[in-house]
Amino acid sequence: MSKIIILDFGSQYTQVIARRVRECGVYSEILHHKTPLSKIDLRETRGIILSGGPASVYAKKAPLPDARIFSLGVPVLGICYGLQLMAHLLGGKVEKGDSREYGEGILNLKGSSKLFTGLPKSLKIWNSHGDRLTALPPGFKTVAVSDNSPFAAVEDAKRRFYGLQFHPEVAHTPKGLRIVSNFVLGICGCKKEWTMASFISRTCDAIRGQVGDGRVILGLSGGVDSSVAAALLKKAIGDQLVCIFVNNGLIRKNENEAVQSLFGRHMNINLKCVDASKEFLKLLKGVTDPEKKRKVIGTEFIRVFERARKSVGKARFLAQGTLYPDVIESVAIGGNPAALIKSHHNVGGLPKDMDFELVEPLRQLFKDEVRKVGEELGLPKEIVWRQPFPGPGLAVRCLGEITAEKLRILRDADFVVLDEMKQSGWYYRVWQSFAVLLPCKSVGVMGDERSYDFTIAVRVVESQDGMTADWVKLPYDLLGRISNRIINEVRGVNRVVFDITSKPPGTIEWE
Repeated sequence: MSKIIILDFGSQYTQVIARRVRECGVYSEILHHKTPLSKIDLRETRGIILSGGPASVYAKKAPLPDARIFSLGVPVLGICYGLQLMAHLLGGKVEKGDSREYGEGILNLKGSSKLFTGLPKSLKIWNSHGDRLTALPPGFKTVAVSDNSPFAAVEDAKRRFYGLQFHPEVAHTPKGLRIVSNFVLGICGCKKEWTMASFISRTCDAIRGQVGDGRVILGLSGGVDSSVAAALLKKAIGDQLVCIFVNNGLIRKNENEAVQSLFGRHMNINLKCVDASKEFLKLLKGVTDPEKKRKVIGTEFIRVFERARKSVGKARFLAQGTLYPDVIESVAIGGNPAALIKSHHNVGGLPKDMDFELVEPLRQLFKDEVRKVGEELGLPKEIVWRQPFPGPGLAVRCLGEITAEKLRILRDADFVVLDEMKQSGWYYRVWQSFAVLLPCKSVGVMGDERSYDFTIAVRVVESQDGMTADWVKLPYDLLGRISNRIINEVRGVNRVVFDITSKPPGTIEWE
């Protein structure tokens, strides 16, 4: 199967580049920028993309690739820092710009280029750079300019080297996917072989190869990721899979009953339910730091599974529904120079002395790809298109110290938000909607008496992959109903606010 290699130089958009390539029907693989050629499968690699990054090519510790990538005979596309790096290594000149170019811009094409086949002469683009190319390497020519860059797009068509000063991968460049497609399909000559059906087939083979006749335990939460992972594992190894639903006291209202009904009764999956709510809440007592919460929860999950193993038979493998965004926001993939944002309980929160071998069949997928896999496997709509729910559960939506009473308030408020979103038809139109309990009280007037109760923040966002998100402009009457119901139905709340923060600068979850 042909693939595109993406060398990562620390860009926050590296994963988005990978996703765009896959949207073209081509498999993409992200590698650390220092990956030697001996670690790259050159038999299947049809092209290389150099990502952006925060560094300057003239800095002393600037991240550099193996320079031999330019002698492989495969097309290379440099994006932002990737362009500057390519120019710098091939004899061009890069300097610090007079002014930083950030945000929307207009790209004007000059002449013709295979990179812009089928596109108009003027395009909206998204910039994010401080340095700029000031002299082209030998063999290169300019194929597009912007207001602040005379070399916004360059190429050496003979060697099939291309460079873009802007970011075609982000949604703010409306025609960016066509540019990526022109490179991947047109210039690199890749075939559209990356489909969810082919992914399922290959992954099932890989699972069988990894676990043999061993037993696998999967922590089933009822969310999209773990549910699709369960269905995929069931298809691959059948009754070797044992799913464990852990009530950690941080789950949504009525979640326990819903999971048992769907998976235990209707999907014929071997399901064990464990009530560990008291243990989790005891360990979380007094913990307020978000990172510590995640690590406490991640560690205790493993301990629960280790104890549960005694009742389900010996199991050497632990399966998880870890996705690409979980990894990129938790740890540096292969030494990725990008900064850590938060630990995912499946990744950064796992104990070092864990007595399991991990099976993570969805680790290379984005959320939209996971949903497609779920549909391919025949899962019902209410599971496939269920809104994401964080692994640490309500713990990262209950700011500050966690108590049983605060969780009761948050659980009831969250139920109201989801109920109104479903009744209004908005639930499947957005990426995520939920309630957050703030760690402060305010004065109110309820029933002609003074109240001093908690505040609930309502968070509703739209997104394609969870890497970026915008807040949703819900109708005022819907917001009014949500607020009124929370105030009237949830004891302990006297104020409701609406979060209008996008990602970035905020994350989707509050912790």
